[in-house]
Amino acid sequence: MKQYQLTYLLARLPIGMSFFGHGLVRILKLSVFSAGLTAQFGKSILPSALVKPFSLVLPFLELLTGILLLTGLFTRQGIVLGWLIILALIFGSAMIEQWEDIFVQLFYALYLTGLFLFLSYNAYSVDAKLRGK
Repeated sequence: MKQYQLTYLLARLPIGMSFFGHGLVRILKLSVFSAGLTAQFGKSILPSALVKPFSLVLPFLELLTGILLLTGLFTRQGIVLGWLIILALIFGSAMIEQWEDIFVQLFYALYLTGLFLFLSYNAYSVDAKLRGK
């Protein structure tokens, strides 16, 4: 059983670090990131009135997802938040016909699905400590 729990930790940490890194780097250059994303979607059917606020919120959601997955605090909610982010990114990529980006995003979705499926092995986490395990 401990091997599965350790394996779950080793699976949770890389994707948590990926979300954390995406969010942190983008927050540090938020105006540049936002302007770039808004420009990238300039010719899509999505109005900039939606793209601009999304570009300002996305890095904070990524950072939060990363923190939740790295610490194992509210892991289930962190996974669901990650899915929602990925779904939004897949939709956005489709709107600007960035099909190669969708492949990577689908990998993230599959990875998060695996974490969700094996959530019962989430022993090395804040969640487990709060439950007294």
